[in-house]
Amino acid sequence: MAKKPASINLLKNSSGETINQVVNWALTIGRVLIIVVELIALSAFLYRFTLDNQLRNLNDKIKQEQTVIASQKKNEDTFRALQDRLTIASQFTDLGQKNVKVFKDIVGFAPTGLTFTNVSLLDNSVKVEANVNSVTPLSVFINALKAYPGAESVSINKIENKTSTAVITVSITVVLKQQGGQNANSRN
Repeated sequence: MAKKPASINLLKNSSGETINQVVNWALTIGRVLIIVVELIALSAFLYRFTLDNQLRNLNDKIKQEQTVIASQKKNEDTFRALQDRLTIASQFTDLGQKNVKVFKDIVGFAPTGLTFTNVSLLDNSVKVEANVNSVTPLSVFINALKAYPGAESVSINKIENKTSTAVITVSITVVLKQQGGQNANSRN
């Protein structure tokens, strides 16, 4: 029996070689992946510190501005109260000017022989109490009131003839038109 000569094979086994190449490739790529993941984690960690620093700076700035606003609160309250008072004053000024105009117009309608005993302005009406020496000036006055553009209606409440003094006492109510859907005396 012949003996087989011993053979020396210096080449690696081809089936084991594929496994070795796969393992080497996996280790190389694995190292690269681990390095990339660590770089991403480190950059996210550093970015978090940057965001925390920005957040802290913004909170400090907000606290500073809150302090400034709190110090100006008293001035703001004073200013707003003044504005409210000015608004109310302008409304009363407008109302006063309108009331003066109504009084002036009604007194301007008075013919000779008519004297006023009382003129009062209520919500949206004017109550006139007057003395007149004859019927003619009274009818002229009433017609002037009816023709007044601010008057919605005119009514005679009382007529009293005082023969002892030759004076007619009359009480008239003039209902004023509402302007803009509000009473003539309305205040907001």
